[in-house]
Amino acid sequence: MVQESGFRGSETQFSESQGSNRKMKSTQSLIAVLSLNFLFASALAQATQLTGTVTNKTTGKPASGDAVVLVEPMTGMTEVAHATVDPNGHYTINRPTNAPSLVKVTHQGAEYFADAPQSGTVPEISVYDVAPKVDGVFIEADVMELEAENGTLHVLERYFVHNTSMPPRTQWSPKSFEIVLPEEAQIELAQGQRPKAGSLPTTLKLQPNGPKGHYAFSFPIQPDEGDKDTQFNITYSIPYSGKFTFRPQVSLSAQNVGVLLPKSMTFEAGSGSNFTALNQDPNIQTFVAKNAVPGKALEFTVSGNGSMPREDQGAPAPGPAQAGGQPGGGIGEPINTPDPLSKYKWWILGGLALVFVAAAAFLLRKPAGAPGVAVAPGSSAAAAPTAFTAHAPTSPAAKNGALLNALKEELFALESDKLTGAVSPAEYAETKAALETVLKRALKKNS
Repeated sequence: MVQESGFRGSETQFSESQGSNRKMKSTQSLIAVLSLNFLFASALAQATQLTGTVTNKTTGKPASGDAVVLVEPMTGMTEVAHATVDPNGHYTINRPTNAPSLVKVTHQGAEYFADAPQSGTVPEISVYDVAPKVDGVFIEADVMELEAENGTLHVLERYFVHNTSMPPRTQWSPKSFEIVLPEEAQIELAQGQRPKAGSLPTTLKLQPNGPKGHYAFSFPIQPDEGDKDTQFNITYSIPYSGKFTFRPQVSLSAQNVGVLLPKSMTFEAGSGSNFTALNQDPNIQTFVAKNAVPGKALEFTVSGNGSMPREDQGAPAPGPAQAGGQPGGGIGEPINTPDPLSKYKWWILGGLALVFVAAAAFLLRKPAGAPGVAVAPGSSAAAAPTAFTAHAPTSPAAKNGALLNALKEELFALESDKLTGAVSPAEYAETKAALETVLKRALKKNS
């Protein structure tokens, strides 16, 4: 009897325990449902409408019928809202959350972006008619920076490409910009940067284009905006035995082809290549060939080893008042012959490693007046070394706003890199986690 009583007592306790567990699970489920409802209600409460205008600058008329999409970089460029430009050039689009977003307009296949505010009016977006080849597109400078060590020749090459077409049109196709690299080149990173103020470089995947060493960028060459042009950056390495001969070729007419290398290395121009030595900077060697044309290869040979002086990093770049918008200003006074690469040097000498722009760079610096140098919108997260002038935002709110915009750009560029296969899954996950951590802290401070 005692045992039976004990068993029944245990059974009663077990039954009560089971009832308690069921009640707990029911309570947890209710809490979960209520939490989801709360989050959903919060999302709806945050939903706002954005309005904006889109103008076709080729025709000077509204870009009627163009597709407008609101995308969220943090979720893989997820499209969260859609709209169409009306006959008057206006559109209204819903913003469902306050997550960092961009407004994307597609015109004749080319994409144009603007940062999406939390509410209100989106900055006007300008689009242009598209053609595979456009008159008025040329290279102002093709600049190569060289370093050599441990059997490897490192090259950072930048192209400054102008589009002065009239009426303005965008040059865009799968082969918008073609380049020729040494056959031995092992590509490490390629980027394109739009001329829009505040844009950042976007990492791209180069497409093979015929013979070995020939590649093409599928990236729009938009019309210049003021003194800002389109830029293409590429880093690559070459096996090096202590001597190497380059035969650079340009796909467009180039006003200048420049070579920068350490004092410890030797430069020798090839037969028929008219390179001029510019000895303006005591820390580096600079050689320039002018008026290169497609179909005619230049030639030069480098030998020896050496690295660029790192103490020059972060030096101020020449501004409009210094350089006057012309080559030769900004790094001291020209000696005899104006240096056509002066306005590029300080930001080219940032180093060979192209890495993600640190948030601090956006908070403590602003772009100098040299053509094409710009800092945070809309995207390239992986950003090339750029020359900046020291400048501290005037208030904590301004700092947070600048940081948020910079992080939006970085996240947008990262998602672009993922879509093009420019980053590995591991690199994508690691970088995104770091950016999201900084973004959350910034949002917390900004709230």
